[in-house]
Amino acid sequence: MTKKEKILVIDDERPTLKMFTLLLSAYGYEIFTAENGQEGLDLFKKERPGLVLTDIKMPIMDGIEVLKEIKKVNPHAEVIVITGHGDMDLAIQALNLDATDFINKPLQREALEQALSRAAERLAIAQSEEGQVVINERPAAAVVGVRGNVTANTIPHLSEAFEKAKAMKKEVILIDFEENASINGAGITGLTDLLQKNRDLGIRVVLAGLSSNFKTVFEMVGITKLADLFNNEDEALRAQ
Repeated sequence: MTKKEKILVIDDERPTLKMFTLLLSAYGYEIFTAENGQEGLDLFKKERPGLVLTDIKMPIMDGIEVLKEIKKVNPHAEVIVITGHGDMDLAIQALNLDATDFINKPLQREALEQALSRAAERLAIAQSEEGQVVINERPAAAVVGVRGNVTANTIPHLSEAFEKAKAMKKEVILIDFEENASINGAGITGLTDLLQKNRDLGIRVVLAGLSSNFKTVFEMVGITKLADLFNNEDEALRAQ
């Protein structure tokens, strides 16, 4: 019998916890729930799930504090924060603290499924030896493929790939994020610096493949002023 993957859900609203339990049971997870941040943190330390869903706004200990403490215990835990519409500043704050994704309330089943799928892919990548950053040559572009969770540790590999891409002397460099990809605050800072440096050198860079969540984040932090954003690699290459 295959061992179920553990998931912890922290939310102070019981109807929300009940809904998560019903949905996640159907996906085959072993589910743990907590009604406040402190209870959730205690459960995390006891059960050590690889995946956590936590609401941002809660009494006793809010989701930001929970995130900080979870990352102290296990920096590699996948933490998805649950935000209200209009709380993008909180979502970005969470990404700066190494949350790997976020979903909005009211919860949409499709958004939850996508977030869980991306998390499962990132966990698998973290456990494999395959590279997060690969480079491919196309007739009009050098394509830098990115997968998994982009952090400060990823940026040197991305910079190295950029040097190889520039040596191909193509019209454009395309950074193609796989659907599972996420990027934390340090990764966003490193990517912004890399894009600015190459823009100053007159090198055109475009981006593709980001989830809708991270498209919104990139727009908010100004990355889209440094590089055009496309839905996928084919669309980006057709536009060149």
